[in-house]
Amino acid sequence: MTPTRLFEFIEYQKQHAPQEKAFTTKYNGTWVSLSSEEFLHQSQAISRALVGMGIKAGDKIAMISSNNRTEWSVMDIGLLTLGAVNIPIYPTISSKDYEYILNHSESIYCFVSDQEVYDKVKAIQKNVTSLKKVFSFDEINGCAHWSELLKEGKSNEHDETVAQMRNQVKPEDLATIIYTSGTTGVPKGVMLSHHNVVSNVISSSKRLPLTIGNASALSFLPICHIFERVILYIYMYNSVSVYFAESIETIADNLKEIKPNVMTAVPRLLEKVYDKIYARGGELSGIKKKLFYWAVNIGLQYEPYGQNGAWYEFKLKIARKLILSKWQEALGGNLELIASGSAALQPRLARVFTAAGMTLVEGYGLTETSPVISVNDMRKGHFKIGTVGKVIDGVEVKIAEDGEILCKGPNVMMGYYKEEKMTQKVMTGAYFHTGDIGEIDDEGFLRITDRKKEMFKTSGGKYIAPQVIENQMKQSLFIEQIMVVGEGKKMPAAVIQPNVEYVTNWLKEKGINCNSLAEAVREPLLKEAIEKEIEQHNQNFGSWEQVKKIELTPEEWTIDDGHLTPTMKLKRKIVSEKYKDLIETMYS
Repeated sequence: MTPTRLFEFIEYQKQHAPQEKAFTTKYNGTWVSLSSEEFLHQSQAISRALVGMGIKAGDKIAMISSNNRTEWSVMDIGLLTLGAVNIPIYPTISSKDYEYILNHSESIYCFVSDQEVYDKVKAIQKNVTSLKKVFSFDEINGCAHWSELLKEGKSNEHDETVAQMRNQVKPEDLATIIYTSGTTGVPKGVMLSHHNVVSNVISSSKRLPLTIGNASALSFLPICHIFERVILYIYMYNSVSVYFAESIETIADNLKEIKPNVMTAVPRLLEKVYDKIYARGGELSGIKKKLFYWAVNIGLQYEPYGQNGAWYEFKLKIARKLILSKWQEALGGNLELIASGSAALQPRLARVFTAAGMTLVEGYGLTETSPVISVNDMRKGHFKIGTVGKVIDGVEVKIAEDGEILCKGPNVMMGYYKEEKMTQKVMTGAYFHTGDIGEIDDEGFLRITDRKKEMFKTSGGKYIAPQVIENQMKQSLFIEQIMVVGEGKKMPAAVIQPNVEYVTNWLKEKGINCNSLAEAVREPLLKEAIEKEIEQHNQNFGSWEQVKKIELTPEEWTIDDGHLTPTMKLKRKIVSEKYKDLIETMYS
């Protein structure tokens, strides 16, 4: 059987390569696993309980979790089996945004992970007339616990109804509405069918070079985002044992405990891992220090398939044995594959991680495309650094006259929920307008150059692609976040949030003690050092693209404060507004 509906992936796993530890979560310091069979039984119990609560096909159930956990996936499969619709919500958004999404989606039940999320929902619950009840995964006073459903579902009373409802779910039926945080405006509800996502899972799985039934994964990217959610279905389909990290803060410890073979990541996290390891090299001395930087530089020159020649491969072998293998050990020791998405990946990261034995592949997609459009794969020559790989099976891509990437295929969304005009705006026939600018090279590799809406013209009429410049500048250890500005101005400039840990340590070495970023950015020495870094990276660009002025921000850019989306993308409009005085200073 080939799955055609999302809930069939766990059934497929149980039939083809059942796992003793299909899904594992840590509770009170102990890892607790569910086998494929136990997971299936629990999801069936949820289906029976939901029928008892009166859930019908098409009903909306919201899920808000601060961390990835087994309960979320059990609930997901249980409700999808009935033809109900999963409404995943980012936990870090405001109560006001919760209210908007719950009302717009007309969610009738909401499942939350913990006290903090529950308090935010409770604060607006009276304003959501459709919402009947809230359940929690943690034990919370005054809130119903999700285990009540497992108990209710032990009875076989509703088996016949569940079977009927399951059989009536069609591949083209709505499975989920994912509200994209977006970098501007109110959230848009992206409607994805079972077929949208299932087709994407099956095509993307062909680019996963792991042995079926004999691999483990660590999951920590937000499950409410389509990238990690589809990855979980891919793991389910390929019988990869899934371990959920306790939190972003515990990833390093969890990697050492689990020793996974595969994980997903966003570029910012990989940048931080690289920066930390690189900074450690500075703590060494003598021959050890020289050897460390020699090995890293070898890694930074990496090209796949022996393109650098035999002498380079010999040096790489030595660099791996002496230094780079320790990078892999720091990430558990067994990590073979890291899949990166959500934002542009710096080529240096793809080179050095892959050189260290952990193939780092970049992919590309959007929530509206379920999400994968293309992805790299080391096998069969499908890996090229600086690109997002080749387009997956069943999906078509063409480049419009203005350079925009258009996508057509079974992965393209059903539309935006309750927004027909907005849907029509992004579709030309069967082609979806991604809003990204790119090109396809002679070998069929797709390369993204920028966001169409984010490109701007200087007063001299020159086009600037800010993401490309920002990605280059973020290679500096001094820079945590950067936003290039200059629309209608004579030259590009940049607002920069320095890397707090790095700059405070750097200043300390210079005999200047700072306890906060606000103190650090007042030091002229720091701004001079960052200006030198900018000058160095400017050499990669034409004279009209070079950043001529910078200003440093006294606070960190965070998701909670609205600088970044939950997937760490810049909210340019908000950042511009917050720092309009700093920006004005650069052009006055």
